Amino acid sequence: MNKIEAIISQINNIDNLNIVQFDFSGTTLKMMSLDLNEKIKVGQKVILVAKATNILLAKDFEGMISFSNQIKAKIEDIENGKLLSRITLMSNNSYFQSIITLDSSLRMNLKKDDEITILIKASDISIEEVLND
Repeated sequence: MNKIEAIISQINNIDNLNIVQFDFSGTTLKMMSLDLNEKIKVGQKVILVAKATNILLAKDFEGMISFSNQIKAKIEDIENGKLLSRITLMSNNSYFQSIITLDSSLRMNLKKDDEITILIKASDISIEEVLND
C-alpha cells in the first residue's frame, strides 16, 4: 500500500458526497469520499493510501486526462516478473510502488531514472490516518 503524507487544503461537499483536496509537497491531490470523519478538516495532516495496482504510469505524457491526481516521479527500481512488473518511484521524498503488466513495462521501455507521471483516480485514494500535531 502506498502511503502519502499530505495536508487537507479544501473540502467541497454536496449531501454525502465530498471532494477533499490535499497538498502533497506543493502537488495538489484530490479524493472522492462519502461520509467524512469529524476529524477531517482543512489544515489537518493525514496519511493517504492507494493500492499499488491503482497507481498508473504515463511516460512522455502530454495532453488532458480526467485523472485528478498527476504526480511527477522518477523510477528508482524495476522488478520484472513473468507476468507483472513492480515499479518503485520517488516523488517529493516519498516512495511509490506501481504494479503493472510485464507487457506494459516492456512496451513503455521503462528504465531506472526515467521521468514518469503517476496517475491516480480520485476514487482510488483514501485517508488511512489523521495525524495529531
